[in-house]
Amino acid sequence: MRNLVVLSGAGMSVESGFSTFRDAGGLWDKYPVQQVATPEGYARDPELVLHFYNEQRRKLLTAQPNRGHVLLAEMEKDYNVTVVTQNIDDLHERAGSSHVIHLHGELTKVCSSRDPNNPHFVKKLNPSEYEVKLGDKSGDGSQFRPFIVWFGEAVPEIETAIKYVEESDIFVIIGTSMVVYPAAGLLNYVPREAEIYLIDPKPVDAHSYRNIHFIQKGASTGVAELKELLAAEK
Repeated sequence: MRNLVVLSGAGMSVESGFSTFRDAGGLWDKYPVQQVATPEGYARDPELVLHFYNEQRRKLLTAQPNRGHVLLAEMEKDYNVTVVTQNIDDLHERAGSSHVIHLHGELTKVCSSRDPNNPHFVKKLNPSEYEVKLGDKSGDGSQFRPFIVWFGEAVPEIETAIKYVEESDIFVIIGTSMVVYPAAGLLNYVPREAEIYLIDPKPVDAHSYRNIHFIQKGASTGVAELKELLAAEK
Protein backbone atom coordinates (compact mmCIF):
# COMPACT_ATOMS: atom_id res chain seq x y z
CA MET A 1 0.00 0.00 0.00
CA ARG A 2 1.11 3.53 -0.72
CA ASN A 3 1.94 5.91 2.12
CA LEU A 4 -0.49 8.81 2.44
CA VAL A 5 0.46 11.56 4.89
CA VAL A 6 -2.04 14.26 5.83
CA LEU A 7 -1.12 17.60 7.42
CA SER A 8 -4.30 19.00 8.94
CA GLY A 9 -4.87 22.42 10.44
CA ALA A 10 -7.68 24.39 12.05
CA GLY A 11 -9.79 24.38 8.88
CA MET A 12 -10.18 20.61 9.27
CA SER A 13 -12.33 21.11 12.37
CA VAL A 14 -14.37 24.15 11.31
CA GLU A 15 -17.28 22.04 10.04
CA SER A 16 -17.32 20.28 13.40
CA GLY A 17 -18.07 23.59 15.11
CA PHE A 18 -14.65 23.81 16.71
CA SER A 19 -13.51 27.44 16.52
CA THR A 20 -10.28 28.30 14.74
CA PHE A 21 -7.83 30.68 16.35
CA ARG A 22 -6.97 32.97 13.47
CA ASP A 23 -10.23 33.52 11.60
CA ALA A 24 -12.38 36.58 12.29
CA GLY A 25 -14.45 35.83 15.35
CA GLY A 26 -11.97 33.11 16.32
CA LEU A 27 -10.45 32.52 19.71
CA TRP A 28 -7.68 35.11 19.38
CA ASP A 29 -10.34 37.85 19.19
CA LYS A 30 -11.53 36.84 22.65
CA TYR A 31 -8.25 35.83 24.27
CA PRO A 32 -4.92 37.39 23.25
CA VAL A 33 -2.41 34.67 22.38
CA GLN A 34 0.07 36.07 24.93
CA GLN A 35 -2.43 35.40 27.73
CA VAL A 36 -3.43 31.81 27.03
CA ALA A 37 -0.87 30.23 24.70
CA THR A 38 2.56 31.17 26.04
CA PRO A 39 4.59 29.96 29.05
CA GLU A 40 4.75 33.59 30.21
CA GLY A 41 0.95 33.94 30.16
CA TYR A 42 0.63 30.74 32.17
CA ALA A 43 3.21 31.90 34.73
CA ARG A 44 1.40 35.23 35.06
CA ASP A 45 -2.14 33.89 35.45
CA PRO A 46 -2.39 30.09 35.56
CA GLU A 47 -6.03 30.24 36.64
CA LEU A 48 -7.06 32.15 33.49
CA VAL A 49 -5.16 29.69 31.29
CA LEU A 50 -6.72 26.66 33.00
CA HIS A 51 -10.16 28.27 32.60
CA PHE A 52 -9.54 28.89 28.88
CA TYR A 53 -8.66 25.24 28.17
CA ASN A 54 -11.51 23.97 30.39
CA GLU A 55 -13.80 26.04 28.15
CA GLN A 56 -12.32 24.45 25.01
CA ARG A 57 -12.84 20.96 26.46
CA ARG A 58 -16.49 21.75 27.12
CA LYS A 59 -16.84 22.74 23.44
CA LEU A 60 -15.14 19.51 22.43
CA LEU A 61 -17.82 17.51 24.26
CA THR A 62 -20.42 18.72 21.76
CA ALA A 63 -18.19 18.75 18.65
CA GLN A 64 -18.45 15.75 16.34
CA PRO A 65 -16.07 14.53 13.61
CA ASN A 66 -17.20 15.81 10.21
CA ARG A 67 -17.35 13.86 6.96
CA GLY A 68 -13.80 14.92 6.13
CA HIS A 69 -12.49 13.27 9.31
CA VAL A 70 -14.51 10.12 8.59
CA LEU A 71 -13.39 9.86 4.95
CA LEU A 72 -9.73 10.17 5.96
CA ALA A 73 -10.20 7.34 8.46
CA GLU A 74 -11.85 5.22 5.74
CA MET A 75 -8.84 5.73 3.47
CA GLU A 76 -6.85 3.43 5.79
CA LYS A 77 -8.46 0.55 3.83
CA ASP A 78 -6.45 1.54 0.74
CA TYR A 79 -3.41 3.43 2.06
CA ASN A 80 -1.00 3.58 4.97
CA VAL A 81 -2.46 6.81 6.38
CA THR A 82 -0.59 9.00 8.85
CA VAL A 83 -2.33 12.14 10.05
CA VAL A 84 -0.02 14.90 11.26
CA THR A 85 -2.25 17.48 12.86
CA GLN A 86 -1.75 20.97 14.21
CA ASN A 87 -5.11 20.63 15.94
CA ILE A 88 -5.42 19.93 19.65
CA ASP A 89 -8.84 18.26 19.37
CA ASP A 90 -9.36 14.48 19.20
CA LEU A 91 -11.74 14.50 16.20
CA HIS A 92 -9.40 12.50 13.94
CA GLU A 93 -9.21 9.71 16.52
CA ARG A 94 -12.93 9.76 17.17
CA ALA A 95 -13.56 9.41 13.42
CA GLY A 96 -11.45 6.26 13.40
CA SER A 97 -7.97 7.37 12.30
CA SER A 98 -5.50 4.99 13.95
CA HIS A 99 -2.22 6.86 13.44
CA VAL A 100 -2.35 10.52 14.49
CA ILE A 101 0.68 12.67 15.37
CA HIS A 102 -0.28 15.78 17.37
CA LEU A 103 2.28 18.52 16.75
CA HIS A 104 0.74 21.05 19.11
CA GLY A 105 -0.39 18.77 21.92
CA GLU A 106 -3.75 17.37 22.95
CA LEU A 107 -6.62 19.17 24.65
CA THR A 108 -7.81 16.00 26.40
CA LYS A 109 -4.50 15.58 28.25
CA VAL A 110 -2.70 17.39 31.05
CA CYS A 111 0.94 17.25 32.08
CA SER A 112 3.48 18.45 34.61
CA SER A 113 4.13 22.20 34.76
CA ARG A 114 7.74 21.44 35.67
CA ASP A 115 8.45 18.83 32.98
CA PRO A 116 5.70 19.05 30.32
CA ASN A 117 7.07 16.40 27.95
CA ASN A 118 7.82 13.73 30.54
CA PRO A 119 5.47 10.89 29.51
CA HIS A 120 5.27 9.62 33.10
CA PHE A 121 3.33 12.73 34.09
CA VAL A 122 1.02 13.04 31.07
CA LYS A 123 -2.56 12.15 31.98
CA LYS A 124 -5.46 11.49 29.62
CA LEU A 125 -8.62 13.07 31.04
CA ASN A 126 -12.02 11.41 31.08
CA PRO A 127 -14.84 13.85 30.27
CA SER A 128 -15.73 13.90 33.99
CA GLU A 129 -12.22 15.33 34.65
CA TYR A 130 -12.31 18.07 32.00
CA GLU A 131 -12.56 20.82 34.64
CA VAL A 132 -8.91 21.22 35.73
CA LYS A 133 -8.41 23.45 38.77
CA LEU A 134 -5.55 25.11 40.61
CA GLY A 135 -4.30 22.55 43.10
CA ASP A 136 -4.71 19.56 40.76
CA LYS A 137 -1.24 18.02 40.89
CA SER A 138 0.75 15.81 38.53
CA GLY A 139 2.87 12.88 39.70
CA ASP A 140 5.91 15.10 40.33
CA GLY A 141 3.92 17.39 42.64
CA SER A 142 3.66 20.31 40.21
CA GLN A 143 0.39 21.85 39.02
CA PHE A 144 -1.26 20.05 36.11
CA ARG A 145 -1.08 22.24 33.00
CA PRO A 146 -2.62 21.70 29.56
CA PHE A 147 -0.63 19.25 27.41
CA ILE A 148 -0.33 21.91 24.71
CA VAL A 149 2.74 23.17 22.86
CA TRP A 150 2.60 26.91 23.44
CA PHE A 151 4.24 29.64 21.36
CA GLY A 152 7.93 29.78 22.21
CA GLU A 153 8.08 26.08 23.19
CA ALA A 154 9.78 23.27 21.26
CA VAL A 155 7.65 20.98 19.10
CA PRO A 156 8.81 17.51 20.21
CA GLU A 157 6.81 15.53 17.62
CA ILE A 158 8.16 17.38 14.58
CA GLU A 159 11.02 14.88 14.12
CA THR A 160 8.56 11.97 14.15
CA ALA A 161 6.39 13.77 11.60
CA ILE A 162 9.39 14.42 9.31
CA LYS A 163 10.20 10.68 9.21
CA TYR A 164 6.73 9.85 7.90
CA VAL A 165 6.67 12.76 5.44
CA GLU A 166 10.00 11.63 3.98
CA GLU A 167 8.41 8.23 3.22
CA SER A 168 5.20 9.62 1.72
CA ASP A 169 3.89 8.78 -1.74
CA ILE A 170 0.98 11.19 -1.38
CA PHE A 171 1.06 14.32 0.80
CA VAL A 172 -2.20 16.11 1.56
CA ILE A 173 -2.53 19.51 3.25
CA ILE A 174 -5.98 20.30 4.68
CA GLY A 175 -7.18 23.54 6.25
CA THR A 176 -3.90 25.11 7.27
CA SER A 177 -2.53 28.53 6.34
CA MET A 178 1.01 27.13 5.88
CA VAL A 179 2.45 30.05 7.84
CA VAL A 180 2.97 28.36 11.23
CA TYR A 181 6.37 26.74 11.60
CA PRO A 182 7.72 24.15 12.01
CA ALA A 183 4.60 22.46 10.55
CA ALA A 184 4.67 24.56 7.36
CA GLY A 185 8.23 23.37 6.75
CA LEU A 186 7.10 19.74 6.40
CA LEU A 187 6.48 20.41 2.71
CA ASN A 188 10.26 20.61 2.29
CA TYR A 189 10.58 16.93 3.28
CA VAL A 190 8.08 15.54 0.76
CA PRO A 191 9.89 13.25 -1.73
CA ARG A 192 10.37 14.68 -5.22
CA GLU A 193 8.20 11.99 -6.87
CA ALA A 194 5.31 12.25 -4.37
CA GLU A 195 1.94 13.78 -5.31
CA ILE A 196 0.86 16.84 -3.31
CA TYR A 197 -2.72 17.98 -2.75
CA LEU A 198 -3.89 21.08 -0.89
CA ILE A 199 -7.52 21.29 0.31
CA ASP A 200 -8.80 24.67 1.50
CA PRO A 201 -11.78 26.86 0.58
CA LYS A 202 -9.52 29.95 0.60
CA PRO A 203 -6.47 30.58 -1.58
CA VAL A 204 -3.29 29.41 0.18
CA ASP A 205 0.26 30.35 -0.76
CA ALA A 206 2.30 27.27 0.11
CA HIS A 207 5.56 29.14 -0.67
CA SER A 208 6.72 26.18 -2.71
CA TYR A 209 8.09 25.54 -6.21
CA ARG A 210 6.41 22.11 -6.14
CA ASN A 211 3.50 21.15 -8.36
CA ILE A 212 0.51 21.21 -5.98
CA HIS A 213 -2.98 20.05 -6.94
CA PHE A 214 -5.24 22.65 -5.30
CA ILE A 215 -8.78 21.59 -4.30
CA GLN A 216 -10.53 24.81 -3.32
CA LYS A 217 -13.18 23.30 -1.06
CA GLY A 218 -13.88 22.72 2.63
CA ALA A 219 -12.62 19.62 4.41
CA SER A 220 -15.61 17.33 3.80
CA THR A 221 -16.20 18.00 0.10
CA GLY A 222 -12.47 18.39 -0.49
CA VAL A 223 -11.55 15.00 0.97
CA ALA A 224 -14.42 13.40 -0.99
CA GLU A 225 -12.96 14.87 -4.20
CA LEU A 226 -9.47 13.72 -3.20
CA LYS A 227 -10.74 10.15 -2.79
CA GLU A 228 -12.28 10.25 -6.27
CA LEU A 229 -9.10 11.65 -7.84
CA LEU A 230 -6.91 9.01 -6.20
CA ALA A 231 -9.34 6.21 -7.12
CA ALA A 232 -9.26 7.37 -10.75
CA GLU A 233 -5.46 7.01 -10.77
CA LYS A 234 -5.59 3.31 -9.90
